[in-house]
Amino acid sequence: MKCPQILGAVMLIAGVTIAVPGVSQHRSADEEFTMALTGDSIITRKLSVYNEPEFLQMIELLRSADVAFTNLEMLFHDYEPYPMAESGGTYMRGAPELANELAWAGIDLVSRANNHAGDYGTLGLQLTTKYVEQAGLVHAGVGMSLAEAREAKFLETAKARVALISVSSSFANHMRAGQSRDDVPPRPGLNPLRYKTTYVLPPADYENIRDSGESLGLFKDQDGVATGTKEDKPGEMELFGRNFASGETPMVRMDANQDDVAAISAVVNNASRVADFTIVTIHAHEHAGRRELSPEFLTTFARAMVEAGADVFVGHGPHALRGIEIYRGKPILYSLGDFLFQNESLARLPSENYESYDLDENAHVADFNDARYKNDTEGFPAIPEIWEAVIAVPKFRNRQLSELALYPISLGFGKPLQVRGRPVFANKDLGEKIIGDLRRLSEPYGTTIEMRREIGYVQINDDN
Repeated sequence: MKCPQILGAVMLIAGVTIAVPGVSQHRSADEEFTMALTGDSIITRKLSVYNEPEFLQMIELLRSADVAFTNLEMLFHDYEPYPMAESGGTYMRGAPELANELAWAGIDLVSRANNHAGDYGTLGLQLTTKYVEQAGLVHAGVGMSLAEAREAKFLETAKARVALISVSSSFANHMRAGQSRDDVPPRPGLNPLRYKTTYVLPPADYENIRDSGESLGLFKDQDGVATGTKEDKPGEMELFGRNFASGETPMVRMDANQDDVAAISAVVNNASRVADFTIVTIHAHEHAGRRELSPEFLTTFARAMVEAGADVFVGHGPHALRGIEIYRGKPILYSLGDFLFQNESLARLPSENYESYDLDENAHVADFNDARYKNDTEGFPAIPEIWEAVIAVPKFRNRQLSELALYPISLGFGKPLQVRGRPVFANKDLGEKIIGDLRRLSEPYGTTIEMRREIGYVQINDDN
């Protein structure tokens, strides 16, 4: 946690010497404020035992910021809860003391709305809350009701009050928090941004699929009542559990749920009026064809959050970097990639994970890893970009963005699984490659990134 230096006069009260700050309790309007923002953290091993210079220098960057953030894509418990029948993929769990490792590293804020929030049900969620709070971390995005999951949480610092709103568009449906009419209890869970996916097909292809549905009798229910089509939308149908539409240009269209957008916007607007800085963060696996490309609904949502009052928008989820946009003078970081990616050194996995790879009761975690990644030749271990990321450091003056620095980090692509997944500052060559990739991904948003002294800097214009 941050330990600001005490400045000012010294006075004696009741025989006790105390420091008296040299300024009033009202902060200076032109004071600089910095954030250190990271992506996904899947932590299963200690951090504080390591001492490489490139690691400790990175830790100092986090600690030196006025506030540091990561997405906590983990649950902390001692296996008291049972796993749900459906998870976010691998069932994520870490030892409770690892929450203290994040605090040791300088992390202050964690988002918890993500596709692993409900891997171990309500008890897993509650135990994680307990250990995160014991470590002194401010967290947002989950709760015992939709209202609690949706609300902003606040961090008090010597310079500013910071609000955090955490959202996820990627989740198993049982993880979604619900609301109550006071007649039944609300459902615990995460703060959702729902969306509707529509597969737009050329007219001929659309009719072919429609004919298939007709031949299978899928446009009538068990009572012979028409279903799957709507008279007011003749060019759309629901079939095979999906929504199809007819159109000249084939595409996969995702439309955010407007009720969710409105409700989250209201929370953001309120937070922006009771805090100095407001951070909105989303966990989004959805993509536009490739994991590094943001879907259109995410861009629309991010801009709506800025319009509602967000000072920073931080994305994560695809386990890869995505582009950066400066919108109305505010940074939108569509994905910062991974910060900690230690998903291969989980202590235990439930039966469902083993069964998905036809592994019997004698199989263990290493067998699961080998089956899933085909001995590191497929999936995450075989993709260099999964293990490349940045720490984004926006700097504010007069509460306006004055600088956005990007520090390249490496999570150890190609190293053994017991080594990879822990970040260090990237070397010069890899750093140039990471910033080059991010520059290319940011160009469609009109963003220019230059590299100075092995650090990327986003060009901030008055007309952004």
